Amino acid sequence: MYIPKAHEETDLAVLHALMRAHPLGTWVTQADGGLLANHVPFLVDAERGEHGTLIAHVARANPVWRSYSRSVDSVVVFQGAQTYITPSWYPSKREHGKVVPTWNYAVVHAHGMPRVIDDAGWLLAHLNRLVDTHEAGHAVPWKVADAPADFVARLLETIVGIEIPIARLEGKWKVSQNRPEADRAGVVAGLMGRDDEQSAHMAALVRQHLP
Repeated sequence: MYIPKAHEETDLAVLHALMRAHPLGTWVTQADGGLLANHVPFLVDAERGEHGTLIAHVARANPVWRSYSRSVDSVVVFQGAQTYITPSWYPSKREHGKVVPTWNYAVVHAHGMPRVIDDAGWLLAHLNRLVDTHEAGHAVPWKVADAPADFVARLLETIVGIEIPIARLEGKWKVSQNRPEADRAGVVAGLMGRDDEQSAHMAALVRQHLP
């Protein structure tokens, strides 16, 4: 990924936080002479490995768990806040007009060699952790144990576990760092004038990177 120095994010806690906040990763691997991409919800285990380990599962019917490259690392892309930025928000537009639109975004690329885990006990523990993580905010959290045991047993036969020890992490926070401070403040004000969650999240990121 092309990352100008001003846009580089290397703080492991920040990178993991984005991955947890936006867990649906795009897993890309070489397969059959081309690229194979799948969209998979991942958990991040920060305690395993220098950069952490990604944990997920895929359908047994999905060919990716058999065909992913064993010689070239996979990359999993986690997309955070992103939005169009109009130059109309820049004070410099009124001063000299030498401005253009852009797109702000925060993204993490996790590189590593996957491994397959085909074990019912592991899969059940993984599903419990995955469900507990995403049900935590619900008034009455659903549990895997709420489903009939024989139904869960049959379900476990239809999925395969995936772990990706992270060998390398890349973070890019393109949040108006290349603009003068007044233009950045204009971006924050413009984004806050919109009534949507993406804009509010991006406004917070731009504000965090103000001088």
